[in-house]
Amino acid sequence: MSGGVDSSVAAALLVEQGYDVVGIMLKLWSDGDAERGRANRCCTPADTDAARSIAQQLDIPFYLINIADSFKSIVVDYFINEYAAGRTPNPCLECNRHVRFELLLNKALGLGAQYLATGHYARVRQVDDQYQLLRGVDPKKDQAYVLSVLGQRELSHAMWPLGEMTKPQVRELAAKFKLPVAEKVESQDLCFLANGDYRDFLNRHAPEGAIRPGPIRDTAGKVLGQHQGLPFYTIGQRKGIGLAAAEALYVIALDAAENTVIVGTANELGRRECTARNMHYVSGQVPGEPFRAMAKIRYKAREAAVTVYPDGQAVRVVFDDPQRDITPGQGLVLFDGEVVIGQGFIE
Repeated sequence: MSGGVDSSVAAALLVEQGYDVVGIMLKLWSDGDAERGRANRCCTPADTDAARSIAQQLDIPFYLINIADSFKSIVVDYFINEYAAGRTPNPCLECNRHVRFELLLNKALGLGAQYLATGHYARVRQVDDQYQLLRGVDPKKDQAYVLSVLGQRELSHAMWPLGEMTKPQVRELAAKFKLPVAEKVESQDLCFLANGDYRDFLNRHAPEGAIRPGPIRDTAGKVLGQHQGLPFYTIGQRKGIGLAAAEALYVIALDAAENTVIVGTANELGRRECTARNMHYVSGQVPGEPFRAMAKIRYKAREAAVTVYPDGQAVRVVFDDPQRDITPGQGLVLFDGEVVIGQGFIE
């Protein structure tokens, strides 16, 4: 339970369906803990009060568990280190893998629970002895991308009561259950950022020397200007580069070894293939042959048709059409229709 509408409705639905429900809220590390006077976007006292109040309304036990130190080392430090290495991370992938469906799942099982239910918009389906991860039916809210890190053990204990619903339907249910969070606005920012500005966050928390100015070069190697630090740029970026040119320039690549931002024209931006490391397959079975799939190269990206060439814990992916913003560090998620095949990190 987070004090938001999704997890609150999920809890209310399970109570209505007759489940024995226990509410758990995680107290995570946030920038607000580290900087006095900064608003804490995650696990605020108001959110905690809301979650506790709703648990009381539903007549279920409520536990607040402080895992701030673990969250800092698992998610926040990963976020900082990836940017320092010239990559663009999605910390939600690591959070779901190691925090929600490892630390929290183990805590739930330790309490005697059979399932960990959350307010995610996704579905799980059992086919014979296999568990499948499916997209949520609401394409605007589908969160299968950030849950693609889960495997058979996690899915066997996962329950997503909102997976068959749209967001408007969830808000209608919140009103029906008379939950005070029915109209609560949801934050779109990373939960641990105090002010929503990741550049400001990195300036204050990155190791000394991790963010430093360097050259901006074109694809021929010519120096065009100076950048303010690799973490402040991402593949496909056009605005904020600070260069005047006859033709629009985009960030083509980040060279961490040389501390260089490489820019080029729109024609130079598209790529037909990429590799991904640390491939995880939801089924637990590594494909032995190339296969066709649909791929997303970031959470909000459009799907693209691909041919996948497995190579142990890595894959080479060839896109039918060039993609403009293939970005190292982002998750590459593969789909077969509504079913998630697996996930790796673009290299």
